[in-house]
Amino acid sequence: MKKYPIDKSEADWQKELDPDAYYVLRQKGTERPFTGTYNLHFEDGDYHCKACGAKLFESNNKFESGCGWPSFDQAVEGAIEYIRDTSHGMIRTETLCANCGGHLGHVFNDGPRETTGQRYCINSLSLDFKKDE
Repeated sequence: MKKYPIDKSEADWQKELDPDAYYVLRQKGTERPFTGTYNLHFEDGDYHCKACGAKLFESNNKFESGCGWPSFDQAVEGAIEYIRDTSHGMIRTETLCANCGGHLGHVFNDGPRETTGQRYCINSLSLDFKKDE
């Protein structure tokens, strides 16, 4: 198993995260679409990993995709680890926090073409938001 800069036991993660966040971040779960706190959230600030606090996305890269989860066209450089995911009969690219290995969601190549062309489809339960001062 890969070692991350933030390396905790599953028991420690389970103590620190609420059950829903633990399910998404540590067990690779998915929140129901259109239910997440940050789906239609468009304040200025930064989105951080709920497990370790690492900065992952900036608000100027967030857009409304209509998919039911927060969507971004770009991540903070070096903040995301990309893993080939062949679960559920699909071939996708899973996104993990590069600092702690927490599951965030997936990235697809169907985002806005005028920017990166990517759509990071991220679970709200894996994020914390820090508003610009």
